[in-house]
Order: sequence, then C-alpha cells, then structure tokens
Amino acid sequence: MSGLPNETAQTEDFEFAALSEAKNYRNALLREFSGHLHESVLEVGAGIGQITGQLLQNPAITRLVSIEPDPKFCAGLRTAFPAHAVIEGTIDDLKNDDAWNAILSVNVLEHISEDERELGIYRQKLSREKGTLCLFVPARPEIFAPIDRDFGHFRRYTQPELRGKLEGAGFEILQLRYYNFAGYFAWWLNFCVLKKRSFDLQSVRIFDRVIFPPVHAIESKICLPPIGQSLLAIARAK
Repeated sequence: MSGLPNETAQTEDFEFAALSEAKNYRNALLREFSGHLHESVLEVGAGIGQITGQLLQNPAITRLVSIEPDPKFCAGLRTAFPAHAVIEGTIDDLKNDDAWNAILSVNVLEHISEDERELGIYRQKLSREKGTLCLFVPARPEIFAPIDRDFGHFRRYTQPELRGKLEGAGFEILQLRYYNFAGYFAWWLNFCVLKKRSFDLQSVRIFDRVIFPPVHAIESKICLPPIGQSLLAIARAK
C-alpha cells in the first residue's frame, strides 16, 4: 500500500523520548496552527500522543480522530486517552466519508514514498468543508543526515518543492515558510558533521529553553528566516 510509512524506519521511540523535552517548540508550533484547528480535526501520525493530549484540551475542537500506523504507539494512545478515537493504520484505512475541518500532519509526509498521493487524499478528505491542512515537514535536502534514514525519512523538502506538491494536489496555500533557523545549523553540526545517530536529552532541553524562544520570537514577529530546519504550511482545500 503506497500510503504506508517507510519500512526502514526504526520502531523504537527514542526520537519521541528526546522530543518530549521540546515543550516550547511544540507549544509554539500548535499556536501557529491554532486558528485553523476547530470542529472536526483529523490527526495523521499521532506517535505517542505528545500533540494529541494538547489537541484534546482544545475547546475549539469538537471531534478529534488520530491515525497511527505503529501498533505499540496505538496501544499507548488508547491507554493514555481511553475515550479517544484512534485508528491503527494510515490515511488509507480511514474508510468513512466524513467531512473534516482540518487535518494536522506533523513530521509525517517525509515518511511516505508517494507523498503527492498522500496530499491528494488529504485534499479529498477536506474538500467538502473547504477545510485546512496544517502541515509540518523537515526541510533542506543538504542537511539530510544518517539519522534521517534511521527515522525512515525519504526526503527533506525545499520551499518550491512543497509549494508545487501542495498546489498540484489541489490546495490553495495560505502560508508556507521555513521554520527554526537556529535548528538548521544545530542539525547540520550534530547529524551531518558529527554524524550523531540519536538526540541528547540535555541538548534538546537547553535548545528548547534557551535558544528556541528568542529565535522563534524574531522569526514570527520581525522577519521570516531564509532557511530553516523545517517547513510550515497552511493550505486550504479547493
């Protein structure tokens, strides 16, 4: 099935364990999307539920469904959020024809070989309500590192590439920009130059508490970064 994530990915949750420390980063990202997350929301790739828990506390969201392909993560989600609807699988396993006001996809698209097909399915799911895709992906192919392969990433995106794929799938782009300027250089040093194959908890904590807040304030309030570790897109289904 072409919607399946990269089978070469490691299934351990070491990535999530470290990123659980990135609280300021995660909160800032959800604030970027908050104006578009309301009523019926579909979360694609819930992982261990770090974002799911925050979405469930959002009063603007009246219905939330999460999709996750990893059986172990699904079991954890159901234990942590017993009343929450979790689908084990991919977007192809969402059989109903419900209308969705928003789809949230954070660090998922890079795991899928046929990413343009995936975007087309997102557009179909959103089209009835002219809903919004809130998308976040790794950026800049020149910093594709061994750890990207460990995580099962097929690619890192450029801004023109992602724009073309979103528009080709039938989306009107409301916002598309690079995100986390400082993170670009931190990723390049740690994972391209030093060839590290895992996150360091203390380093993630320091970056999240000390470096990210002022850099993000500059990016969001003063000037957009010319490059970044990631790309953020908000796009409406035509």
